[in-house]
Amino acid sequence: MKNEDNLENTLSLLEDERPKDECGLFAVYNHEEAAKLAYFGLYALQHRGQESAGIIVSDGERVIGHKAMGLVPDIFNESVLDSLKGDIALGHVRYSTTGSSLLVNAQPFKVQYAGKCLAIAHNGNLVNARRLRTELENEGSIFQTTMDTEIVLHLAAKEMKNGIEKAMVGVMNRIRGAYSLVIMTEDTMIAVRDPNGFRPLCLGRLHSGYIIASETCALDLIQAEYIRDIEPGEILIINRDGLRSIRPEMPARKTHCIFELIYFARPDSNIFGQNVYLFRKKQGELLAKEFSIDADLVMPFPDSGNYAAIGFAQASSIPLEMGVIRNHYVGRTFIQPSQSMRDFGVKVKLNPVKELLKGKRVLIIEDSIIRGTTSKTRIKTLREIGAKEIHMLVSCPPHRFPCHYGIDFSNKGELIAAQQSVEEIRDYIGLDSLGYLGIDNLVQATCVPRDELCLACFDGNYPVPPDRESGKYSLE
Repeated sequence: MKNEDNLENTLSLLEDERPKDECGLFAVYNHEEAAKLAYFGLYALQHRGQESAGIIVSDGERVIGHKAMGLVPDIFNESVLDSLKGDIALGHVRYSTTGSSLLVNAQPFKVQYAGKCLAIAHNGNLVNARRLRTELENEGSIFQTTMDTEIVLHLAAKEMKNGIEKAMVGVMNRIRGAYSLVIMTEDTMIAVRDPNGFRPLCLGRLHSGYIIASETCALDLIQAEYIRDIEPGEILIINRDGLRSIRPEMPARKTHCIFELIYFARPDSNIFGQNVYLFRKKQGELLAKEFSIDADLVMPFPDSGNYAAIGFAQASSIPLEMGVIRNHYVGRTFIQPSQSMRDFGVKVKLNPVKELLKGKRVLIIEDSIIRGTTSKTRIKTLREIGAKEIHMLVSCPPHRFPCHYGIDFSNKGELIAAQQSVEEIRDYIGLDSLGYLGIDNLVQATCVPRDELCLACFDGNYPVPPDRESGKYSLE
């Protein structure tokens, strides 16, 4: 076990730097192959969670499902999907930040209450989770998992005497923070988005059915038509009568998560009224206006920084090169290398093109620096192969404040920019120069007004203040 743990630590070096989001949602209403559509939708959303996945289906009377640890194609096969009969489906991919990485915490969750089946899948983070959980436990509620998604189910159950729709209004009046969720009964689908609209959630149409998805790229894969985003603060009910919306009076301004655009969403998605690819390319263009660096070539570390690097190269006329090649066939399991192969983990995913980089002044475009450990390791490798100079530009401002809305840098100790100046970070990583895109230019790259963005990880202005006692609970 010790050798396996050492290997896992080595291989995770390249991943520790990258922030993680909570999960991805995909739901289907009124399609005879709902389970298979959900499978493809989750496949498109795999980037939003790689620890577990699940699909629950209903034929109008019977609700069944399948979930497991691992990646979507490893969990579902033809036989499993054929067994999931029904024209309604709810799917989820998960990455855990606080709840244990165990099957019991995989989603969607399904419970029976008062003769009704309720299934839920969720993306987000409640800032009053600890307080709500304590209150519910004091009132006799028993939690079966370490996941705070159960909070929504317990709160909904207390309101179910008034019907599921009013129950969800009651839930929204209690919970605070970032939440995009879908609840499924035997014959109804309900999509809910928090009043600030932190996380993306959209509605699509496929023939006579409807699709709910975290990102539009999932609609594209199954050739569904994008209709619109679920509005912040909206409860959308889908049943045999069609679509109906409830918008409880919950005053809040839109504060879309800027990091969804910078990092999480797939570049072929449209979120918050913005095409992600074009946004990231614009970041690169604005970096070129903000910084003038003499370099022989500009390059990203794939896949982070790819599209900002394109924008920078086109705006600066510095040639774009793929100086590091990514191995796309790396799995989760590896043969244990010997101690003499201790650098194996550094090269297993990315390998530099020595002949291209040797003796060159290299400019790297990155999308973010969170902890700095991965960047330090990569720069060391470039030095060893003979790069003459190594400069780095980051297509967003320094991350100095923790996120309370569902991204896994939840305390300042995890953020190198909260502890060190830009110059100190430069020296720690081993760069000749380091620069970050200014916050005004970052906002300019969007099609979203500044007051409709959450920039808290950069400026510390939290649109929904967390409870002091909220701790590090996440509602996945």
